[in-house]
Amino acid sequence: MPIWQESILLLVLAVILAVLVKTFLVQAFYIPSKSMEPGLEVNDRILVEKMSYWGSGTPQRGDVIVFADPGGWLDANESVTATNPVTEALSRIGLYPTGGHLVKRVIGVAGDTITCCDTRGRLHVDGVPLESSDTWILNNSSCDGPMVADCSWSVGPIPEGELFVMGDHRDNSADSSYHLRCTSRDGPCDASDAYVDTDLVVGKVFARVWPADRIALVKRPEAFATLDEKIAAREEDGSYDPSASASATATSSAS
Repeated sequence: MPIWQESILLLVLAVILAVLVKTFLVQAFYIPSKSMEPGLEVNDRILVEKMSYWGSGTPQRGDVIVFADPGGWLDANESVTATNPVTEALSRIGLYPTGGHLVKRVIGVAGDTITCCDTRGRLHVDGVPLESSDTWILNNSSCDGPMVADCSWSVGPIPEGELFVMGDHRDNSADSSYHLRCTSRDGPCDASDAYVDTDLVVGKVFARVWPADRIALVKRPEAFATLDEKIAAREEDGSYDPSASASATATSSAS
């Protein structure tokens, strides 16, 4: 086989391999905003693995996920995708940033009820406080709780197949709390646009790979492991029943 034909064959095989890896295993993204600071900063490059959610696997509380825009979560600039054949081809094989996606942390999964916030600015999931962590920023700049939107609300139980997500920079993230659409500080709230369908999830962020001085694994904060243990213990001893709040899918109250 002539060298030029061998080179073309190797190139085609490399492209096929890249497409398969991106489709089924790992995909690269970049961070366009400050909503996930301090862990993920603007222009960071991240890797997303898809194996964790194969089959019956689903996102867990504390996972950092990338997902397709549910609709209306991104502005025009953030929604821009590749517009010429070269960049479009590169984006398809994972060598060019892919638009139309968001990165947030999972706070609640199906069945959870989330309340914001206690006097320490903590979220409560199924009645258990999510303790503070150096993983997220809580400036409390706009109100009593660490939210972009209204800071006193309750939502849930979260429907099956849906997630409640938030940015780690809590008061600088247009996330599920922002999309609750509370009409006033004393409610009611419309949660229909606040959830993320699990079918939109691309995968779980597991590493920062650029810039070179920020290369690191992205790990689930210990606060979520503690939260899971406390929720499981309360469910086991019957001290908390999430279904008790099923009649009110989303409410807001004065703090």
